[in-house]
Amino acid sequence: MADYDFLIVGAGAGGSAVARTLAKTGKRVLILERGGRLPVEDENWSPDEIVTRGRYRTDEMWLDGKDRELNPHAYYNVGGNTKVYGSVLQRMRERDFEDLPLKEGLSPGWPITYDDIEPFYCLAERMYMIHAGADEDPTEPRRSEPYPFGPFEHEPYIQARADELQKLGFHPIHNPLSLNRDEEDPGARPCIRCQTCDPFPCKLHAKCDAETVGINPALVEGEGRVELWEHARVLRLLPAAGGKRCRGVWVRRAGHEPEEVTADQVVLSCGAINSAALMLASRCDAWPAGAGNGNDLVGRGLMKHNHSALLAIGYTPNTTVFQKTLAFHDYYFGSEEHDYPLGTVQLTGKAPWQRLKAFSNGPVPDEVLKYDAAHCINWWMTSEDLPVPENRVTVTDAGRLKVSFKSTNMSAHEDFLALWQKQLRRCGYDRFWLKTMGLDTVWHQAGTCPMGDDPATSVLDSDCRSHGVENLLVVDSAFMPSMGATNLTLTIVANALRVAAKLAGQPLELPRRQPADATLKLMELSVAGERVAAV
Repeated sequence: MADYDFLIVGAGAGGSAVARTLAKTGKRVLILERGGRLPVEDENWSPDEIVTRGRYRTDEMWLDGKDRELNPHAYYNVGGNTKVYGSVLQRMRERDFEDLPLKEGLSPGWPITYDDIEPFYCLAERMYMIHAGADEDPTEPRRSEPYPFGPFEHEPYIQARADELQKLGFHPIHNPLSLNRDEEDPGARPCIRCQTCDPFPCKLHAKCDAETVGINPALVEGEGRVELWEHARVLRLLPAAGGKRCRGVWVRRAGHEPEEVTADQVVLSCGAINSAALMLASRCDAWPAGAGNGNDLVGRGLMKHNHSALLAIGYTPNTTVFQKTLAFHDYYFGSEEHDYPLGTVQLTGKAPWQRLKAFSNGPVPDEVLKYDAAHCINWWMTSEDLPVPENRVTVTDAGRLKVSFKSTNMSAHEDFLALWQKQLRRCGYDRFWLKTMGLDTVWHQAGTCPMGDDPATSVLDSDCRSHGVENLLVVDSAFMPSMGATNLTLTIVANALRVAAKLAGQPLELPRRQPADATLKLMELSVAGERVAAV
């Protein structure tokens, strides 16, 4: 008899959604997380610590395609990268699920449709307490439920920019934000609209992330049958006799010798790069190329979006504190000048001068950086890239993780950047900081174990189950055959809820409007004899 019914490897967006869905089924569930809980401390909101020193970021070193070392922007902790994400959760568009021509190639369609995932988008938006404006975005896909909460309103400087965009014929929207702010609940500890949201952890737990709305509720609702092992790194997957099933994992916990843990079902949610690496590192006689890799596709087709920070500097100070409320998608599928998709334009949190220093290609006086930070508005531009087989994850004979990657569809992204700068000049901005993210920025990684109907051309079936290992599933963004140009988190969560509903035999039940303080109450829980990090 197996030790557990389900093993979930990784406590990020996908794994936490599966854990919470399974929590009330009575099944024995073990969540294995290689990191621990982020501490609540003053350094959470320190630009010097977060931006300059990279506090909480892994010190792990990967190899690139030329065997040069790189330190990825990755975070191994309970909640995964959602602990420091920007909290902007968008749906992909209907056409993103179909074959879609890009400037440099065809973005492949999915084996499921938008209609298959739409009810789970609604569930994910309730789970993550999305605040957004209704009927603002003409490109937004159809929805069967309204947003759970109304939008975070713009501050005056941002409202003026929204008015300018509207006069120019654009459709500015209120960004869909996953933040805890329900004024109807007097017991809530709400978001205070501070400057330290992305890429900072939230000291108040007002950011809805995989820990607060996924892992913690799962531990409570699981009534002792859901466990979390922190600082537990899975070294490899273990085959059952014949290799058609996975019997469990070989895991090393801090302070313990490596041990075998068995389960009836194994669910991977380590991130697209690390899930593929774990499958490849599990080479053995039963799996000579790695778990589920009989067709040599595991790790191939890595995508990570083409994205750039575009800071537009004006002549008047930008006094905004909470900047990230504005976005628009008018260029999502092209423009009057471009008959191919361009992407998403949104605001990020107000960048401190230390972030401008990190973006600099050479020495710039701190006073110049501080002036520019005070006078700029911070745009984030996201374009789709393509899943080509040469962009891949491998594991060397010495066990090193290697990422070989060359950006695709970049000419469309460059067109996008030039077009938006042209429009910003019309609004009075004439100086720009531009930083296109490199290989070390892996926030939007996807596609290393794509799902599909044909086992010869895909790694997973449409339920995210391995074609070659019948009880092995992958629910992070590795499953995505293509990735559109929206932030990935909501789609990861929605798909994980869809998969988990089939595992559980029923979907997760959530009220239409979750009580705003529901996750905060969970911060005081005692789990396995250890105190959950509390405010």
